[in-house]
Parts: sequence; C-alpha cells; structure tokens
Amino acid sequence: MMTDSVILRTATRLLVGLMLVFSVFMLLRGHNEPGGGFIGGLIASTGMALYSMAFSSAEVRRALKIDPRRIAMIGLAAALTAGVLPAFQGLPFLTGLWWYPLGTPILFDIGVYLVVVGGVLTILLGAEEGR
Repeated sequence: MMTDSVILRTATRLLVGLMLVFSVFMLLRGHNEPGGGFIGGLIASTGMALYSMAFSSAEVRRALKIDPRRIAMIGLAAALTAGVLPAFQGLPFLTGLWWYPLGTPILFDIGVYLVVVGGVLTILLGAEEGR
C-alpha cells in the first residue's frame, strides 16, 4: 500500500531513522531495564511498516538488501547459540556467560530482535506481494 502524501513521505524519512535508533536503544537497554530484543524488534518493524506505507514494499526490500526470512534465521541461530554455549561448559541451557563487555544474554537479545524483525517483515512484505 503506497500513498501519494507528501507530508507522510517527508515525515517518514525522518521518523524511520529515529525509530531504528530508538529500537537499538531499547535492545541494549533491555538487559537491565524494561525493553529488550522483542520490544526493539517491534519498534524497528513498525518503522519499516511506516516506510512501506509511505513508499512501497519494493522500496523496503531494496533498503533491507537481505531477505527478511534470512534475517529471522540469523536471529534464530544467534539465540540458539546463546542458549547452547553454556552446555559446552557443563552448565544448564541459557545460563549467562560473560566475556567483557559482551555475553550470552546480549547475544540472545540480538537473536530475538532479528527474529522479530525478520518475522514481522516477512508477514508484512508477503501480504503486500499477495495483493
């Protein structure tokens, strides 16, 4: 769904960048405070949905440069890796391991972020193609 609104297109150019930066802020903030990969992914997906409404789903695909299903699979691999890594040290699944300044919890959150972005964009862009 594309619209010819000059106001929407102009505002979208500003808002999408802000929404993506805010989504990364929420992703990184979520470890110790409200937020995290799920909320950050939803905010990023909302920005892409707005971009799709203002321009077109083809423009979103061109901006992504990678298939949304692949984004979701990379995220799933990251989250699974974060869960399985502790097993190699004899610890339970999803036990937090830390290597300054990163650790498995942030890897898991990044994985969730990518799964949400990839999943929502797959649904959004797939629905646009079906019309």
